[in-house]
Amino acid sequence: MSKTLLVAGFGPGISTAVAERFGKEGFSVALVARSAERLQAGVQALETKGIQAAAFPGDLSNAATIAPLIESVRRKLGPLSVVHWNAYGGGGGDLLTADLAEVRALFELPIVSLLATLQAALPDLRQQKDAALLVTNGGLGMFDDQLDALAVQWGAMGLAIANSAKHKLVRVLAQKLRPEGIYVGEVMVLGLVKGTPWDQGNATVEASSVADRFWSLYRGRAHVGVTVT
Repeated sequence: MSKTLLVAGFGPGISTAVAERFGKEGFSVALVARSAERLQAGVQALETKGIQAAAFPGDLSNAATIAPLIESVRRKLGPLSVVHWNAYGGGGGDLLTADLAEVRALFELPIVSLLATLQAALPDLRQQKDAALLVTNGGLGMFDDQLDALAVQWGAMGLAIANSAKHKLVRVLAQKLRPEGIYVGEVMVLGLVKGTPWDQGNATVEASSVADRFWSLYRGRAHVGVTVT
């Protein structure tokens, strides 16, 4: 039976490239996103490349629905070997005026739902050779004066602190799971990704390059993360 990759937060760009990269290496691919239409198109595109794939519509922002979703993946494609977390949220653009409920919600998707996904997948990951959690993150989460200024200028203060929290989560999970042989790694993307809705012709990051970095991290298992510009 082939290994199974779960792509949590499937869409154009990085997650598509990761699905193709790991699929090329023999992984079956489970695609999760809210849009059933997007998922079906993704499955068809992967299948034309000879990659086994299946769609699992779901709202990852609702942590209570994640365990049943993971069980559906397990029944259809077998136990999970790798989880690729690519989901992201928004809100809290100006933290000085944001409603506090909105501020609390900033951490639901990148922290609570990521952990819910990992917890649901752990029984599989603990039984798989070369199991891994791979996380896409944004450069605004880095500690850098210029990036902090950009987060304020772009009205992305909430995204910046959510990404920072996710960055720390990755690192503590890496320490926690390393003794069990489960690799945790992260690619911090510092720039716009070509082919995504944010690409207005000035994007500099190739999604395939990010996918290659994820593959290298997964195979090497020596470093917790890298930055791509």
